[in-house]
Amino acid sequence: MSIVPQTIMETFRRERSSLTPGMSHAITAPTMPPSLTDGAPANVPSIQIIGVTGIPEIRRGDRLGEIVSTATRTQGTPLQTGDILVVTQKVVSKAEGRTVDLATVKPSPRAHELAAPSDRDPRVVELVLRESRSIVRTDLGRGILIAETCHGFVCANAGIDASNVPGADTVALLPVDPDRSARAIAAEIAASGGPTVAVIISDTFGRAWREGHVDLAIGVAGIDPFRDYRGTPDVQGMVLKVTSIAVADELAAAAEMVTGKVAQVPAAIVRGYPFNPGPGGVSGLIRPVETDLFR
Repeated sequence: MSIVPQTIMETFRRERSSLTPGMSHAITAPTMPPSLTDGAPANVPSIQIIGVTGIPEIRRGDRLGEIVSTATRTQGTPLQTGDILVVTQKVVSKAEGRTVDLATVKPSPRAHELAAPSDRDPRVVELVLRESRSIVRTDLGRGILIAETCHGFVCANAGIDASNVPGADTVALLPVDPDRSARAIAAEIAASGGPTVAVIISDTFGRAWREGHVDLAIGVAGIDPFRDYRGTPDVQGMVLKVTSIAVADELAAAAEMVTGKVAQVPAAIVRGYPFNPGPGGVSGLIRPVETDLFR
């Protein structure tokens, strides 16, 4: 897997400049592999991940597909047929007007009750309740609410987030229908004269049994979100019975290595991955409650 070197270095420079003075030793320059963009031989599996820079602050009503497509051309890496475009949730939510001024939110008694033990903002808790089918787990002392969103995602705070949103009292909600968002971005790219590409909308999730966060797919268009190995013999001749790889999640996680969280790179091109085309849709990635052993 290769990553465009200028994107790595730009991310490094931005993250280094954001450190408190005197703390620059906390981040060291990344080691650059030799011949990073030369490409691997044809018989060596490889993919390329290219961050999309130069995207302006997104506002409600912006045609995100056209903006991203233009940015890829401007930086000299235009989209190609067969590319997978990974777009982070936050810019999608901004384009679709899914931001809320907390001054407009009146918390319910239930929101006040859940917010009080950790002194959380009850207005945010109210939005979590509104955006959720159910509250799955709580640790009120630490202000943790694990919710099942209206989409079926199980995540902290129903995916509501204040980072990278202009305005001290503004938060972003998840898109209403991230699959539709992905299809719209692909359609806008095609309508503006661009190629046919697959699109993944990504967002950051915690993991129940491991520390750290990873980006996962919350919307998918133009790509089968799975690579199903069931019925395929392995190198020893054993037929695989259960292995179905969530490639949409893997691609979303890989793209985060160039999009980052503070680098102002809200999209990435994954090039060279031989995916199976399909209508997409994220619903198959969500484990049904009846087969979920941990709820």
